[in-house]
Amino acid sequence: MARLNQIIAVEKGIKSRSFQELTEAHHALQKPSLLSGISRTYRAKDEEGEQLPAESTKVQVKAEDIVRQTAGILGKLFDVTATKDWANCTARASVVVNGQTIMADVPVSYLLFLEKQLTDLHTFIKKLPVLDASESWEFDASADTWATEPVQTLRTKKIPRNHVKAEATEKHPAQVEVYYEDVTVGFWRTLKFSGAMPAKRVNELLERVEQLQQAVKFAREEANNVETIEQKVGDAFFKYLLG
Repeated sequence: MARLNQIIAVEKGIKSRSFQELTEAHHALQKPSLLSGISRTYRAKDEEGEQLPAESTKVQVKAEDIVRQTAGILGKLFDVTATKDWANCTARASVVVNGQTIMADVPVSYLLFLEKQLTDLHTFIKKLPVLDASESWEFDASADTWATEPVQTLRTKKIPRNHVKAEATEKHPAQVEVYYEDVTVGFWRTLKFSGAMPAKRVNELLERVEQLQQAVKFAREEANNVETIEQKVGDAFFKYLLG
């Protein structure tokens, strides 16, 4: 009695050999020369005529034989695949993380589905946007998002000023130079908001996904360790087919 993981390992090789042998059988049946034979003998018109040797070509491939060989090849594949699929109906294991059973008695086919989904989830979580580490963030309940501490900055305006370089006299007007002075006219209060996630939270999610991946893999290994009952369905199938 074999275990399911052994049957799975064997099935791949049988599939490969079946495909190769079926391809060879198909090609053989496509060559009319292999299916054809002939026998010719020569008899001269009279005793004095030229005597020629007989000619013959044997049939090298018989379609009925190829069909029966094909049935034998496929019969092995039918049997091993049936053994695997029958066993898959009973192969189950629980997904356990740190002693906690997340899912109980999960069929092996569903465990395979979970493995694929968890791989995709891991990729998805790894690409989640993370809060800018150069800022200090706090969760703002009123805005329902992450926010920085408010920062106050000045708003300035350039105001023209006059600088008298020389006072006016009876002969000359005053020499005045215009310059601009930055004068504070107001204040900006700025908060930054972000819908990204803290790096700590992303790392927690990644760790949980990886724990589930490991647990599902262990469960699949355990489920695939179930003993199988060898199924013999090929003989019945091809016995009917070939009459």
